[in-house]
Amino acid sequence: MTPGNIRSRKTIEIPAPAATLLALALSLLTSGALVAFTKLEHVNNTTVALIFLLPVGISATMWGLLPGIAAASASFLSFNFFFIPDLYTFQVKKTEDLIVLAAFLGVAFVISELAGRVRRNLASATAREHEAMRLYEFNTLLAGIHDEHAAARTLLETIDQTLRPTRIEILIEKFPKPVILSKSTHRLDGFVTKPFVVPLQTARELIGEIRLWSIVPLLTTEERLLKIFASQGVLAIERIRLAEDARKARVLEESDRLKSSLLSSVSHELRSPLAAIKASVSSLRSREVEWESEARTELLTTVEEEIDHLNMLVGNLLDMSRIEAGVLKPQRKPDILAEIVGTVISRMRPQLQNYQIMVDVPEELPLVNVDFVQIQQVFTNLLTNSLKYSPAGSSIRITAKPKDARFILATLSNQSMPVPSADLERIFDKFYRINPADQVTGAGLGLSICKGIIEAHEGAIWAENLPEGLAFNLTLPINQ
Repeated sequence: MTPGNIRSRKTIEIPAPAATLLALALSLLTSGALVAFTKLEHVNNTTVALIFLLPVGISATMWGLLPGIAAASASFLSFNFFFIPDLYTFQVKKTEDLIVLAAFLGVAFVISELAGRVRRNLASATAREHEAMRLYEFNTLLAGIHDEHAAARTLLETIDQTLRPTRIEILIEKFPKPVILSKSTHRLDGFVTKPFVVPLQTARELIGEIRLWSIVPLLTTEERLLKIFASQGVLAIERIRLAEDARKARVLEESDRLKSSLLSSVSHELRSPLAAIKASVSSLRSREVEWESEARTELLTTVEEEIDHLNMLVGNLLDMSRIEAGVLKPQRKPDILAEIVGTVISRMRPQLQNYQIMVDVPEELPLVNVDFVQIQQVFTNLLTNSLKYSPAGSSIRITAKPKDARFILATLSNQSMPVPSADLERIFDKFYRINPADQVTGAGLGLSICKGIIEAHEGAIWAENLPEGLAFNLTLPINQ
């Protein structure tokens, strides 16, 4: 939208003295034309009076009440001087001529008043329309702003474009640090006029003020519009601050929720392996277990498995913290996806021995540009998740194929229970569980870590229900 300008509209008005002179000149021209015409042909005084009302109406309509009264007075004198006997004098001998003159003067004044009032009402309506349009434009701009500094700058520019002051300053004391925005069209050297000050007052406190210098004093309408701009700007700044406070409150609430979930999950997950390790070590030290016995081997195996469990848990927590901090940077190199999957399955063979593992990852697939260790962790976490939720003896299938020229689509499917549609996206959130924590082990970070790693590789991961279970789909970039 093109901004309007009250000050520029005001300067195109003709000054009152010039308008009055124009009205007098128009009345004199009308008189001259009537005098010249009546010398050629007789015209009665009623027609002359009606014609003399034309410059009155034109002057009052175009230039206002005062020029209209001047035109009425000039027309009255011309009518009396040129058309009422005795001609070329201001004497009136007949009563009926006096009544005609009086009626003419009254009608001329009434026309001037009515025309002037119409003009004033039109000017007032135009000014209010302009104000409403400027306020609408201003509020539209503020509605899309979510930064305090940008709102203050918009307020400054709007006031400058609307009122065209010599200089304007906006002081905001409650920014993170006090700031003054200013704009001037002339230097203020030797300019002694005091500024017009409008406070920026919210419902709770004073946050600053507007200072405006102008060589031409502000009109009442301009002062009112300036105060409205100030109040709307204050409301926008207060809205932005309240939204920021609400956002911080939500962040704190989410942080508290995550801390509670972390403490609940981690404390449970740490206590179980530590208790198992403690019990196993205590049994080994009790000398009740023979050195070469099968029980000793089982206890050592338990210690080893629980230490691996603790190592995985702590690793997941560290990985999650690196992902959230944005420092998990993949060391991407060309790799064969089949080798990555094969390495993971070989390492997890003891855990997978009670499941049917089917792999369809052709070695002739294009090389993927990935971090070998991180993508191993993705498949490890997905397989671990499948083991938790799939019944023993069920099948777990891993397939891969080209998705397009840029990505390979890998899918890991299992025969677990279907996930409610509302939870398909949320299962990748931190600490989010479909089943209670006491029914399924883990800290609830495995899938979140998978999502963070895949997104760091510029890929995508999502889950979908299948007729026979659940599938995790992920895209990996092809080495170009």
